[in-house]
Order: sequence, then structure tokens, then C-alpha cells
Amino acid sequence: MTSTTLAATGRWTGTGALPSAAAWYGVHDNAVVLTDNKVLVVGGQDGSAAALGKAAVYDPGTKTWTATTDLRTPRRLHTATRLPDGKVLVAGGISGSAQFPAPGLAAAEIYDPVQRTWSSTASMHTARWGHSAVLVGSKVLVAGGTTIRSAQSVKALRSAELYDPATKTWTETGPMTDARSGHPAVVLANGRVLVAGGTVPTARDEDTALAYCELYDSSAGTWSPTGALLVPRGRHQATALSGGASVLVTGGRAPGGSGDGTFDPFSRASAELYVQDTGTWTAVPDMPGGRGLHRAVPLGQSRVLVVGGTDNARDDVGYASAVVFDMATRSWMPAGGLAAGRWAFTAAALSDKLVLVAGGVVRSGLAAATPGAEELTTSAELFDVDATVTP
Repeated sequence: MTSTTLAATGRWTGTGALPSAAAWYGVHDNAVVLTDNKVLVVGGQDGSAAALGKAAVYDPGTKTWTATTDLRTPRRLHTATRLPDGKVLVAGGISGSAQFPAPGLAAAEIYDPVQRTWSSTASMHTARWGHSAVLVGSKVLVAGGTTIRSAQSVKALRSAELYDPATKTWTETGPMTDARSGHPAVVLANGRVLVAGGTVPTARDEDTALAYCELYDSSAGTWSPTGALLVPRGRHQATALSGGASVLVTGGRAPGGSGDGTFDPFSRASAELYVQDTGTWTAVPDMPGGRGLHRAVPLGQSRVLVVGGTDNARDDVGYASAVVFDMATRSWMPAGGLAAGRWAFTAAALSDKLVLVAGGVVRSGLAAATPGAEELTTSAELFDVDATVTP
């Protein structure tokens, strides 16, 4: 009997380790590629879900990480956005330990990569975490997120704000049509901003995924509904393709009860594509397996690397698998696997062919050595899409 070996695209190699372990559970708290192609990671949480104030920079030339000045305020579930002048805006999030309701932040600060220092800037009008943040023209659009509702509850937000680096001020803009948190936001080719899915809290430890999507028009400062996702999604990823003319959405957490008496315990394997010109979503072939809390990173304008993730973040082990979506063929190709399976990690495209991942959670709950704490990693790996994988 002969065995068959599937050819995999690309290969991972180890690179310098983070100065300290951290996990990033948000969508827009991801690594930021600086103007000199170095990579900045900030904040996050430790294994007990306490917010961190650490920051570090990765140098692709030396393949090493260097700790930089700490944040003025430790934070997790914040956002990090590179500004037109090369500085980085960090806004909102949660500070302190894992308590409920969480102490949300309105505070924001700026990182100067030349001076390697942080400075305070104006606070947002509303404290929030799990919000989105994207650069629209010269301003940063922050939308949605979660905030405290009462001493025993939290709520999702509709509100949105714009940060102007020139005046260092925040201005409220039109609210979204639907409150949401944990949602990805993508700038389209026509300049509008698409937000897709997300969640709304329904109890202390529960939330419900959304299929609703909407568009922000920066010229009018207003939001309008657009085509809904084919299925509700939370803990998913959205990636622009073809210069923002299309958007690929992948995965999401286990959907649970579907309303028809059935129960699905597995994360979503499905993916769908949004077309700017029609405002509609269409299904593309499923990924080889479901995943949530993964990262999806563009490889140029027509391919997306989907890597890592997990099923149930409470009692699970991180996935080492990775796949590549090809827009031209609308198909998935297996990619080389990570040395360390992980979820809630950070990732950045260093070029159209090279991707960096770092940190994250490798085990949690009953799968971890200590059930009450998550096991984090300091390891980092580089993916080269053109590298040959030896069977």
C-alpha cells in the first residue's frame, strides 16, 4: 500500500521570542507594522486575564524582539492603529484584573517609534473595549464595543468617534444602526468602512453572535445597513482583497443552539465573500476545519493566510494548522503548520509573502497544567509562502 502526502504551501520557521508572554483576544488589538517595517505589539493579557502594560518591537533584519517603554495604562481588548505620520494610537480597552463588570477605559495614548515613548492624548467620549478602529483618510474611526451597563451587567455600544491627529481631539460621529462588539472593520476600495457581525452581551458570561453588517460613509458621517452575513459570527476575521473591492470573512466561535432544536459544538469552518459593488455576501468553499480566535492575514491582493485558532477557548488546545485562500480559484490550499498551536495571538504581514505570528494561548482549562490559568507562549514564527516544505 502506498501513502499519499499532500503538498503544503509555505513553511514556518522560529524567530526571536517575545520579551514576555501575552494574549490578544480582540480583533483590532493586533500587531502594527511601522513605517520602517518593524512590528509593534502592545498590551494584552496574562494567563489570569489581567491587563498588561508591556510593549515590544520586532526587527525583521535581526529577527529579534526588544522591549520598549511600557504603556502609560495597562490594557487589553484595546485598539492599535498606525497614524499617517507613523505614530501609533492606542485607545480604550480594559485595565486591571479579570473582574466583572470590567473597568473600561476611555483613555488613549500615542507611541512615537523614533523616541520609543508613549504620551497621553485626549480621551474618547465613551469608555469602551472590544471596539473597532480603522484609519479613514487622516482620521481614526472607532465604533461600537462594550461598556458597563450597571454594577452587574454590560452592554454593547452603537456610538462611534473620530480621532484627528492634527488637533489631538475626538469628535462624535453618527452612531451605527446596530450595537455590536468584537466586530472586524475593513476599509473598502470606495473609502467606506464595512463592519461585519460581532456580538451583543445577553448575560454575565454569554453573548449572541450577529449577522448584521453596515457601512460608514465618512463624507456624510452616517451608517447604513448592507447585506447580512449568511450566518451569525463572533470571534471571526475579515480581510480585504483586491484593494478592498472584496472582503473575506472566515470562521468564528462554536454557534451552539441554532434555534431548530439542534446544537453545534464546533467552530465554524464556513467562509464568505463580500463584494463592494453589490453589497452582498456569497459562500465560498468551507475551510478544511472550523476555527475561532484565529488570525487572517493578506498575502498580497488575492490570497489570505488563515492560521491558528481554537474551538472552545475554555478547555482547549491551540491549532497549529494553517490554510491559504486563493481568490482567483476560490479554493483553499493547505499551508505548513505552526511549531506551536495557538489562539488569541498577534500576526502581521511583513510583505506579500512573509507573515509574523507571536504569543497567544496554547492551552486552557482542563487542557492546561493548571486548570485555573491559561498557558501562554512567548514564541514567534515566520511564514514564508514560497518556502519549500520537506515531507
